[in-house]
Amino acid sequence: MAGPQGVASVFAALVGGVNEWADSRLRVLTGGPGAGKSALLEALRAAGYSVMDEAGRAIIQDQTLIGGQALPWGNPRAFAEAMLTWELRSLRLAAGLSGPVFFDRGLPDVLGYLDLLGLPIPAHMQSAAERFRYCRQVFLLPPWRDIFIQDQERKQTFAEAERTCAAMERTYRRLGYQIIEVPPAPLAQRLRFVIEQSLPGRGERAGQFEA
Repeated sequence: MAGPQGVASVFAALVGGVNEWADSRLRVLTGGPGAGKSALLEALRAAGYSVMDEAGRAIIQDQTLIGGQALPWGNPRAFAEAMLTWELRSLRLAAGLSGPVFFDRGLPDVLGYLDLLGLPIPAHMQSAAERFRYCRQVFLLPPWRDIFIQDQERKQTFAEAERTCAAMERTYRRLGYQIIEVPPAPLAQRLRFVIEQSLPGRGERAGQFEA
C-alpha cells in the first residue's frame, strides 16, 4: 500500500478535468436494491479483489444507532451529503490500493438518488461527479424479483427498486458512462462475467464458487 504522499499523488491523478476518465481499475457496480449486488461484491472480495462498501446501508445503520437525521426518510439532503463524503473517502482509499478496485456504487449514485426524489442537484455534487471519475464501463444490476427482499434498511418496494435502477442508469449515461448490464444468473456465473469484463482472461478465478 502506498504511503501518505504516494496516496496523495495517486489520488491527484484521479482528479482530471471534466470528462477525463480514471484508469480502468476503478470499477463501479450500481443498479436498484435487491438485485444481488452485495452478494456479488462479497464474492469479488472473497476472490481476492479490493471492494469499497456501499455508503447508503452503512450510513443508515450509523444514523439509526445514534439517533441521527441523515436518513432517506428523515432528511434526504443530509443523507445525500453523507453519501457524497463516503464516496470521496472511498476514492481516497482506492488510490492506495493496487489492482482492480470494485465499488458498491459511486459518486453518480448520489446524483441519481436526488434525481429519483425530484430534488435539485447541488453544484458541488455535480462538480464532484464530473471531476472524480471511475472506469467508463459501469456494471448495472437491475432489480431481480426472484431474489428481491425488504429489510430494516431496504424499505423500497420492487416498483421503487425499478425506478431507482432507472434513475441510476440515466445518471451514469448522462455523465458519459457506458452501461454493462449484469444478467440475472447464479452467483458464480455473475462473478465470472464481471471478472471477465474487467480483466479479460481472468474469469476462471471465479471457479472456486461453483456449486
